[in-house]
Amino acid sequence: MAGIGGRGYRRWRMWLVWVGGLLLAASLVYTGVRLAHGDLDAGGIEDLIGLPLGVVGALGTVAGLRRPPAGDLAQLARVWASTLAEQVKEDGQRQWRQLIGDDTKMINLTFSLRAEPGRAAVAPAGAGRLFEGTPALPDVASYFRRTCPRRLVVTGAPGAGKTVLALELMLALIDEREEGDPVPVRLSLAEWDTAIPLTEWLTRHLVDVYDWPAKEAEELIRQRRVLPVLDGLDEMDPTAPDGTPSPEAPRAQAALDALNAYQSGRAAGPVILTCRTRHYEAVRSRTRLLDAACIDIDHLTPATARAYLLQRTPDPARWQPVLEALDGDPSGTLATSLSTPWRLSLAATVYAQHGAPSDLLRHATPADLDEHLLARFVPAATALHPRPRRPYAPGDVHRWLAHFATHLDTPTALPGAPEGVGANPRTDLVLHQLWPLAGPRRVRAIDAMLTALAVLLPLPLALASTIPGLMIMSVVAAVVVGCHAARASVDPPARVRWGRLRTKAGCRDLAAGLAVGLGFGLAAGLAIWLLYGLGAGHAFDLAFGLQGGLTIALTFGLAIGLGAGLT
Repeated sequence: MAGIGGRGYRRWRMWLVWVGGLLLAASLVYTGVRLAHGDLDAGGIEDLIGLPLGVVGALGTVAGLRRPPAGDLAQLARVWASTLAEQVKEDGQRQWRQLIGDDTKMINLTFSLRAEPGRAAVAPAGAGRLFEGTPALPDVASYFRRTCPRRLVVTGAPGAGKTVLALELMLALIDEREEGDPVPVRLSLAEWDTAIPLTEWLTRHLVDVYDWPAKEAEELIRQRRVLPVLDGLDEMDPTAPDGTPSPEAPRAQAALDALNAYQSGRAAGPVILTCRTRHYEAVRSRTRLLDAACIDIDHLTPATARAYLLQRTPDPARWQPVLEALDGDPSGTLATSLSTPWRLSLAATVYAQHGAPSDLLRHATPADLDEHLLARFVPAATALHPRPRRPYAPGDVHRWLAHFATHLDTPTALPGAPEGVGANPRTDLVLHQLWPLAGPRRVRAIDAMLTALAVLLPLPLALASTIPGLMIMSVVAAVVVGCHAARASVDPPARVRWGRLRTKAGCRDLAAGLAVGLGFGLAAGLAIWLLYGLGAGHAFDLAFGLQGGLTIALTFGLAIGLGAGLT
């Protein structure tokens, strides 16, 4: 079972898809050729229809060999959770490197417990820090494990390090995980359509992101083997142009209501939630996460900022004016500006190799300092990470980032938002949503052309066929499918999953797709008989119409049925 959802399972399934696809394609071509030549009697037609269906059945039998053995589901879920923990750890480490970069010197954030009226979790201490905890100031992983129930809200200012803290907490919990502990899995709340139940959304995430079979993912969620780490409650609803949060925030309110109803047995279900401080204060006037401890990330002290800069630089003398300003004026503009990990790491990156850090002292406001640092960041980052063959030019990188920023700033409909709620800028770069950057008409036209050409691949078979009108039907099908591909809305990409045929939903979609395709094929066959048989003066020949109908029915029926059942 160690391979379920992992690399071994994916490799096995990939080979199954290729072998099964080749067998199925060969059986369909052979069936089509025999039907096209019309050299079959009734028994031969039945045998050929059974050929591709037999291939599908054989694939389903082989896929069934991967079913978990009968036994204690609780024990199986513990094994599955261990496999999931390894996947999440690998993914979390990659995300951690993306956020931190090549620098291994982390800022040891501190946080303080906020007083919560009414139903609040029992917290172990009034304060803590990110790592290297003490009995009086525990690290965040120890803090969470000693919170009862294990429900935690992490708030902080923009750039305070909420996502980094959540990732560090996840990795620490996995490193010290015992067999019965749930596996922390991070999800972006901006992607949640709150009309979908929380457990169903979690299941879909395991299936889509970690490639788990739906049945095993459902069991992991049902047995509460997954600890949801929900990042970005403040990103669910639009804000005022000045960034002021709205107390209404319908999607955030709906998310909190769902989390308050989330239970594990008779206790509140464990969960970790992150949100900006101002947004959570606005939302909690109506709804807040019950039975949870709320911690707020503290601003960095000048001493912490000073220690971090000294760790990052091999030449402390360059930073001496900045260090003196931090010591001499702990409440000044510079110390205030560098009180968040984002600005502090940004300043360290900009002046890591070039320039005089004393330029930081010339800016009177944090906004001016932000503009100065951001203007220098791209050249500094490209210098820190040169490419040996084709180095990135700062101008090119700036232009690429500007395209991405424009894409993110384009308002889009919020999933699950009630009617009348305004659109919100995007918060994530999603690959299958980036195609408008190349021009919506160009991409849609190329997509339509390639899709139509793919449908026309069997055209030589239609040309060699003795069935009248088959070539015209192929061209019409290519035009219809191409127009469908050229539509403005694009569905999320779907993956082929042979294991989906073991689920009720997969079997239902397979049956529906087969019925639609077979019905379309038979209707097309009868249409061919009417248009060409009667037009050419042929007598009533039901076998002629059924022969053409079966040819198209097998092609479209199996294609539509398998497409619906496996994706």
